[in-house]
Amino acid sequence: MTVTDALTPTVADSPDQYYRVSETQKILRMGKTTLYQEMRSGRLASVKRGRSRIIPAAAITEYQSLLASEAKEVGW
Repeated sequence: MTVTDALTPTVADSPDQYYRVSETQKILRMGKTTLYQEMRSGRLASVKRGRSRIIPAAAITEYQSLLASEAKEVGW
């Protein structure tokens, strides 16, 4: 494990856990605009909580699997 790995948040094993957009950005290493585009398109599930959006841990895991399968399709 490198120092950056230790500082990077990871998705918990608990499917009941939710992450804020800022936390999800760090987990997925993605900008805010891109993250909101992915939520708007339905590729990344999110839940409205008050005026905020939160992302379930399971949705992050599913999104990571989606990205991996798309990369595999194009030969990455």
